[in-house]
Amino acid sequence: MRRMAGPTLLLTHEAMIEHDPGPGHPERPERLQAVLKRLKSFQDADVCWAQPTPASREAIERVHRPHYVDQLETLRGRRAALDIDTAVSPASLQAAYLASGAAIDAVTAVVAGRARRAFALVRPPGHHAESDRAMGFCLFNNIAIAAAHARASLGCRRIAIIDFDVHHGNGTQQAFYADADVLYISTHRWGIYPGTGSTREIGAAKGQGFNVNVPLPEGFGDGEYNAVFGSILVPVVDAFEPDLLLVSAGFDSHRDDPLGGMAVTEAGFGSMCATLCQLADRHAGGRIALVLEGGYDLQALAASVAACVDVLRAQKPPAPRPSSHAAGEVAEVIEKVCSVHRLYWPV
Repeated sequence: MRRMAGPTLLLTHEAMIEHDPGPGHPERPERLQAVLKRLKSFQDADVCWAQPTPASREAIERVHRPHYVDQLETLRGRRAALDIDTAVSPASLQAAYLASGAAIDAVTAVVAGRARRAFALVRPPGHHAESDRAMGFCLFNNIAIAAAHARASLGCRRIAIIDFDVHHGNGTQQAFYADADVLYISTHRWGIYPGTGSTREIGAAKGQGFNVNVPLPEGFGDGEYNAVFGSILVPVVDAFEPDLLLVSAGFDSHRDDPLGGMAVTEAGFGSMCATLCQLADRHAGGRIALVLEGGYDLQALAASVAACVDVLRAQKPPAPRPSSHAAGEVAEVIEKVCSVHRLYWPV
């Protein structure tokens, strides 16, 4: 498939900074401010900045149930706690519609060829939001909404969603669990929130095998993630042959993140992004869109996003760190996933 030309599109909106879950909350407005400050210098011909339009209710309801959207609408302009982790402020619902709209606009731009690659720099994040439930700092499932829009309105047939956030994307998994046209692959630390994402969660009905979970032990870093990508993710995506590749780009597996407990560096994220861009070039005409998820150390988040934007701009990433774990430990993790998925994929 021919590789698309054009700039890298960065989508964001200052109104998303106004979403404020409350004092001391990890998903704080400063996250997006730190990212935008770091990317301020990205103003050359390789990069195009744009403001998104809010997602329509029709687009939201391809993933979320109407009564859930109604429930959130009653909280517009108010402050409320939705669960122990997730809260809204007066500006939160506007931010959530813009975040989903940014994901949709990113996908629309790369499919139409107006951008070669795109990154939706958003908050609140989305991959934990289920069809009728806010959770894990998430209100609307931005990437699932974008994938559903691409199928309903843009003619995309087969979509791969890669999620490298340190937490499992339970909401994205739920949205496509019985769907053979959306491949969901998640690398995440095992044993932490939200408690889902075991290797045995493989999909249901026609979707069996199209949900690939790669639970990882604490402390995995650049080398271990590279091994997992090379042994599992690359052959599965190659076999699936998507016509669009979407990425839940969470950076809380960075070694400095206060919540993750992993050891990835910004160079490691750049390397992962480069692998995903190569897959998009190989199968989807270069069509790849990233959507921001987690990452709670401000400096680590900003540096990791910048490393990925450099890759999207066709810059060569710095060399990732080698594996710090024993080869046998990494091989054991890979074999556990492969033993489940050999029936479906050439892993």
